[in-house]
Amino acid sequence: MARHLITSAIPYINGIKHLGNLVGSQLPADLYARYLRARGNEVMFLCATDEHGTPAELAAAKAGKPVADYCAEMWAVQAELAKGFRLSFDHFGRSSSPQNHKLTQHFAGRLADAGLIREVSEKQVYSHADKRFLPDRYIEGTCPNCGYDKARGDQCENCTKQLDPTDLIDPRSAISGSTDLEVRETKHLYLRQSQMRGKLQDWIDSKTDWPILTTSIAKKWLNDGDGLQDRGITRDLDWGIPVKKGEEDWPGMEGKVFYVWFDAPIEYIACAGEWAEAHGKSDADWERWWRTDKGADDVRYTQFMGKDNVPFHTLSFPATILGSGEPWKLVDYIKSFNYLNYDGGQFSTSQGRGVFMDQALEILPADYWRWWLLSHAPESSDSEFTWENFQSSVNKDLADVLGNFASRVTKFCRSKFGEEVPAGGTPGEREAQLIDDLEKGLRDYEAHMDAIDVRKSALALRALWVLGNEYLQDVAPWTTFKEDPDAAAMQIRIALNLIRFYAVISSPFIPDASAQLLTAMKSEDAEWPKDVASAVKALPVGHAFAVPEVTFRKISDDERAEWQERFAGGRR
Repeated sequence: MARHLITSAIPYINGIKHLGNLVGSQLPADLYARYLRARGNEVMFLCATDEHGTPAELAAAKAGKPVADYCAEMWAVQAELAKGFRLSFDHFGRSSSPQNHKLTQHFAGRLADAGLIREVSEKQVYSHADKRFLPDRYIEGTCPNCGYDKARGDQCENCTKQLDPTDLIDPRSAISGSTDLEVRETKHLYLRQSQMRGKLQDWIDSKTDWPILTTSIAKKWLNDGDGLQDRGITRDLDWGIPVKKGEEDWPGMEGKVFYVWFDAPIEYIACAGEWAEAHGKSDADWERWWRTDKGADDVRYTQFMGKDNVPFHTLSFPATILGSGEPWKLVDYIKSFNYLNYDGGQFSTSQGRGVFMDQALEILPADYWRWWLLSHAPESSDSEFTWENFQSSVNKDLADVLGNFASRVTKFCRSKFGEEVPAGGTPGEREAQLIDDLEKGLRDYEAHMDAIDVRKSALALRALWVLGNEYLQDVAPWTTFKEDPDAAAMQIRIALNLIRFYAVISSPFIPDASAQLLTAMKSEDAEWPKDVASAVKALPVGHAFAVPEVTFRKISDDERAEWQERFAGGRR
């Protein structure tokens, strides 16, 4: 049994996420975690809400609530939606936790002692109307690169160019809209990433199995222009982790907090501490996942994220870990994703364009969305959600192939043999061919899942469902029954076992449907099949079953048209 640590990029606290956010990190991470558990591995799957920084303060102000109260409420909302989508986190934490406060300050102290933090006097925008400095997203204006008039002070959403607030043309406060701004001098701490360039280069070069998307982004940031730059790790904000050097005050940094990008990845580690506290466990129980001197040297650590998060996870967070000089576990594999677009455009939180997680669950159960999103995951390039494609995939893959197979087999058996696995008949050449094809297909499916090739895994799983349907069509037990009831009994006995087999191997993708089918088959054994020959005999003669409720229903043209219009823009 291997040990696997899995983390998903932690979502911002400011509002409910859309399906593009979900498929970019949390959902494929859950797929992999469920698969590894099903194969008998020990898994620690962690995620949390990213609660600090400008977005949290702005969202709280908009909601008219204290930021701490707003974050607590939104954590509960996001945790409930995660359960709704059956995300199987071992713990869903909060970056505002005491554990993350302590650990972030600890890392800052270690980096300072190693000479990897420097104090910088810099010019920053101050708003007279708001009586405060306005870092990054608190400032909007025109991008000097592309002319987009709603660029933020940290990055232009239109052309993606990284910016400083002072780069913007005609800047204004994102809080009050005031243009009564001036540039003042303030002091901040910078992580000397440039000093870590060689170590980071060697580390990234050693990861020869990483996806091209991940390594290309990391190397671009390492080598483009002047190479890896030092980066500020503090901000003039009220909400965040106070700047300290371990447990000591940091002279000159009073009233400042750590920048969100610095503390957010550290929450991956802190989240394990939260898990230990929540379950009455000791520090040793979480340290065995994160410290190589406490047992984490045999852990394989996999991170899941959208491509926009790759620079922080391949450079800045590893610089923090390596720079600390302590034996923390570094990531082994980073699975990054491109963007999911929406119906000819982009998902837009501000415009309410696209389907958000809460809305999706109001329309259809989680498995419908899980299947489509994972089978269309934006791995090698951006992908696009369209209602026509969603309808077709649900109807053809889930309803026609898997759901229809379970329904036809169980109803036919009930009508001819009763609600138990029938006796009679001896498998022949067609059954041997089926088992051989299924065995090859299962190994193909496992290989793609092991490699975290999400779309290929979905295709391989669907191909296994199709083999069962093709077998039914070829042997036609409803016709065989008229001439040879024993042969029909054998065919249906194999098909009933295939329902259980499909339920087990499909569970990482569609856990609710899998549980429903296992219940219908009255099987408590959900162990991953060692071989198909044994799997098609798992339910013995005389084993009782029940005809399942409709596993997947079809989406009508009228529903599709209604939803397409409803989610074109203007979220409630």
